[in-house]
Amino acid sequence: MSRSIPELTQKILNGYRIKRGSDLEIFKTGDLEELEKGAGAIQKRYRHNHVDLCSIINGRSGRCPEDCKYCAQAACHKTDIKEYAFLPKEELFAAAKKNQEAGLNRFAVVTAGRALTGAEFDQAIAAFEMMQKDLSIGLCASMGFLSAKQFRRLKAAGVTSYHHNIETSRRFFPYICTTHTYDDKIREIRLAQKEGLRVCSGGIIGMGETWDDRLDMAISLSELGIRSIPINVLMPIPGTALEHQPRISGEDAMRTIAFFRFINPEADIRLAAGRKVLPENGATAFTAGASATITGDMLTTSGTTIKGDLEILKNLGLSNEGPNDWEEELPKQAAN
Repeated sequence: MSRSIPELTQKILNGYRIKRGSDLEIFKTGDLEELEKGAGAIQKRYRHNHVDLCSIINGRSGRCPEDCKYCAQAACHKTDIKEYAFLPKEELFAAAKKNQEAGLNRFAVVTAGRALTGAEFDQAIAAFEMMQKDLSIGLCASMGFLSAKQFRRLKAAGVTSYHHNIETSRRFFPYICTTHTYDDKIREIRLAQKEGLRVCSGGIIGMGETWDDRLDMAISLSELGIRSIPINVLMPIPGTALEHQPRISGEDAMRTIAFFRFINPEADIRLAAGRKVLPENGATAFTAGASATITGDMLTTSGTTIKGDLEILKNLGLSNEGPNDWEEELPKQAAN
C-alpha cells in the first residue's frame, strides 16, 4: 500500500480499494491530522455535502436473553433499565411523525431480545404499515435474528433498511458475546440483503479490542457491501460486564472514523452512541470521515438534539436535504 497518507488518499480517489491482506499499518501509526484530512477529501468526493440523519426508538425494552457484555438490556445484567413490551402502534407512529416534522431522513424501531416474533412482530408490521401509509420518512428496523419470511413482511410494510451490527472483529466477538456467534451475524445480514433490504451494520469501539480488531471490522463491512456503518463508542453502563472498561479517547475515536472512511469510501460512516467522547460533540468528525449520525434520544445512552445537529451541519456548510444515493441500489455483494 502507499507509503504516505496523501498518496493513499489520491489512490482511493482514483478508484483504488483496500482489501483484506493489505498493509494497514499506516492507519495505526500515521499522523492523525493527515488521516482526518484524507478522510475528509474522500468523504467530500463520495458523500458530497450530504449528512444523513436518523433517529431510533426503543420499541421493546429489557429482558433480553443474550449475554452481550456491553448491553444494559441483557437480562444477565443488573441495570436500572426500564422494561416494557412492544409499544402501541399509535405511539410509534407519533414518534415517527415528530421526527419527520423535525426534518430527519430516517426513523428506526429497535427492539431488545434475540428476535421479535409472534404477536409483537405482527404489531410491528401494523405500525410500519401505518407509517408507510401516511408518512414519507425512511423506515428502518432492528429486531434481532429474523427469518426470510419476516424480512419479506417488513419490506412489504415499507421498511427499506435493516440494522444488524457485527459489533467487532471475528477474533474478538467471543469475548463480548457467547449466546450467538459472529457467523450468525453474517448469515443474518446476507439473508436480509437477499430478501431485498439494505443493511445498516457497524459496531462498538472501546470494549477492549485492539486496533487490528477495529481494522478487521472495517474490512469485513466492506466485504459485505454495507453502505451505512454506525460507529458506537462504548459508554460503560453500571451493572453491565463492561462497567469498569476504561473509556477510549476522542483522538482514538477520530482515528477509527477516519480509517473506516478510507476502507469504505462510498459508505455513510454514521456517528452513534458515545458522541460526547468526540471533539465538539462530533462536529469535527463531519468533515473528517463521518457523513451520517443518529440524533435525538438514543436507546439507553444519552444522545444529541436534532436542533443542535441541524445547526452544526448548517455552520459546516453541510445538509441532510436531498436524496442519499446509498438508498438507490443494493450493494453488489448482497447476493453472495
